[in-house]
Amino acid sequence: MRVDRVVIGAGFAGTVIAERLARGLGERVLLVDRRSHLGGNAYDEHDEAGILVHRYGPHIFHTNATRVVEYLSRFTEWRPYQHRVLARVRGQLVPIPINLDTVNRLFSLSLREDELEDWFAERAETLPRLRTSEDAVVGRVGRELYELFFRGYTRKQWGLDPSELDASVTSRIPVRTNRDDRYFTDTFQAMPREGYTAMFARMVDHPDIKVALDTDFRDLPVTLRSAGVVFTGPVDEFFGQPFGPLPYRSLEFRFETHDTPWLLPVGTVNEPDETAVPYTRTTEFKHLTGQQHPRTTIVREYPRADGDPYYPIPRPENQALYERYRALAERTPGVTFVGRLATYRYYNMDQVVAQALATYRKLADERLPATTDLPAKMPRVSIPTTSTAAAASTASAPARSGTTIP
Repeated sequence: MRVDRVVIGAGFAGTVIAERLARGLGERVLLVDRRSHLGGNAYDEHDEAGILVHRYGPHIFHTNATRVVEYLSRFTEWRPYQHRVLARVRGQLVPIPINLDTVNRLFSLSLREDELEDWFAERAETLPRLRTSEDAVVGRVGRELYELFFRGYTRKQWGLDPSELDASVTSRIPVRTNRDDRYFTDTFQAMPREGYTAMFARMVDHPDIKVALDTDFRDLPVTLRSAGVVFTGPVDEFFGQPFGPLPYRSLEFRFETHDTPWLLPVGTVNEPDETAVPYTRTTEFKHLTGQQHPRTTIVREYPRADGDPYYPIPRPENQALYERYRALAERTPGVTFVGRLATYRYYNMDQVVAQALATYRKLADERLPATTDLPAKMPRVSIPTTSTAAAASTASAPARSGTTIP
């Protein structure tokens, strides 16, 4: 195979880019991932009990971006699903985000919707400006709700007190004055009907896309340096971490299968109390997938300091470190950086797709072969390539020069 572009990382960002380059520009693409499967963290599979699970924790799709929905709908049908979450507080399961029912149940009140905003205002603390995650909450709903719902959960999730984290962490979680108990309010909320992995498989089902799994980008042959590169992995790893590693928070997932049709009343139950249990939340997959099965599988999430990178830690010093890598990336010819890890941003799935589509449009406008400067001392190795099933291309392009995989 002759290669016009190497895409490193087969998650949302890399798979979208690879699909667009092949179908939209007629480029011959090598899609590389160090894992043994497509889909990145959105990968799903059937466990030993036959239950469809998300191997890297729950991924619920939601968006307001029509363009993103239209694009992904080429590769999947959808199952409507609106995610609901309960939090275990004072021995009760109450809605989160905090809404009218949450407050009334916890405090034995009978407030109306038009009264709850004043109730929050009476408890909110006046602050000169919102700098931290603690500020963002106590400045909105006061100290008591902050302690009940946010402080312990955040300390478990991030290994830091909310007073040490940027306000954006807790600002992502809304507070409502009505009874809306949906976790998200986006106009489009649905799950891929056959799962994420099936969707990704259709995206790469093209004769000009070859997939190399179980392959680290640092082991690519030096001959691939002449192909353009799209990099979606950790930006600090690409450069060998000359400024030190970018800090991330990781997760450990513990799965359990139970001999009962259902275990939880909703898709996810949060555990804000840091003294009661060490995990942050439990998710039951059948709520998400709609699968009918006499048994059920749940997963509990245990935050960790080490492991696969999941969440960039939002602190000013970490952003400053990333800016050094971003400047280095901008000076690296022939390499395009896209996605959560490559841009050190906590994007939702739809945001990653939108960024990848925008990046493709930029590459399409350039239409110039790139010269790649991959890290030095890359050994020449044999790549285990896997051909995807041939499919009719929706676009044709004239023959181009490229790089041959040895």
